Amino acid sequence: MTRLSKPPRIKVFEALGSIADGRVEILKEDDNVLVAEVKSSTGEKTYDVIVDLGRKKVYSSDNGTIHRGYVGYPIIAVLMKKGLLPYDEKYADSLKGIPWKTLNETYKKYSVVEEEAFKIARSRGVYRRHLEAFARKVLGELARLELEFDEGLLSYKTGSTEAS
Repeated sequence: MTRLSKPPRIKVFEALGSIADGRVEILKEDDNVLVAEVKSSTGEKTYDVIVDLGRKKVYSSDNGTIHRGYVGYPIIAVLMKKGLLPYDEKYADSLKGIPWKTLNETYKKYSVVEEEAFKIARSRGVYRRHLEAFARKVLGELARLELEFDEGLLSYKTGSTEAS
């Protein structure tokens, strides 16, 4: 198992937006294990997310988690939705409807995409400094969870609960 690293700050904002957009669905909760699906901002992909907080193990099929080794936004969104990470509805609503994938592909730099998101949030009454402070809080809580990637958790999605 690999311990996942801290994600880029923008992933907190993507998670907030995904909840505001209604793209996070908890499918089941058994034995302290959450099984969920998170739709991408374009709706083209659905990410599988499985969280076993009792064992500090997670799985998500997003690129950041699988290929870059950090806690991807789908995991953050599920943890927020379940109250296991801080969540703020006003901040989420200020990031609603942002086309994250399109912006990421257009600008190819998270700092530029964040600037665009901050402009949108500001037009909706939320200041950058508040979002930045909130992201610091979420990332601090996330670091304390010390989550590990475990592909074996996929067995919860398929119905077998004999995860490694």
